[in-house]
Amino acid sequence: MLKKEKKTILIVDDDADYLFQLKMAVKAMGFEVISADTQKEAESIIEKMRPDLAILDLMMENQDTGFILSHKIKNLYPDVPVIIASAVTAETGMLFDVTTEDEQEWIKADLFLDKGIRNDQLHKEINKLLKM
Repeated sequence: MLKKEKKTILIVDDDADYLFQLKMAVKAMGFEVISADTQKEAESIIEKMRPDLAILDLMMENQDTGFILSHKIKNLYPDVPVIIASAVTAETGMLFDVTTEDEQEWIKADLFLDKGIRNDQLHKEINKLLKM
């Protein structure tokens, strides 16, 4: 019987505590996890390997780091689902979403989540995007 390979999820966030918690949660869901805490480190990873899905923080070194990384991932691997997880709404009051064509045109992500999402909800969204 063939053993099904674990899907690999790239998680990028500059908040060390949040990154650690998210890595542990996603590993507990049964996925392999590769992580980065800078845009440069994430770019280096995606140049070497194709993740099955990426979860990106929006605001890291720059206000739009998540958008930049999402564009780079989609340019290299158009079929890799990207989730942008951010506290931007709580911190700035600005709302982002990827439900309209206009938003999808400039935000190259498949899903936009507010940080603090429950693990069971995140697991459901990951499985939906990976069609599991």
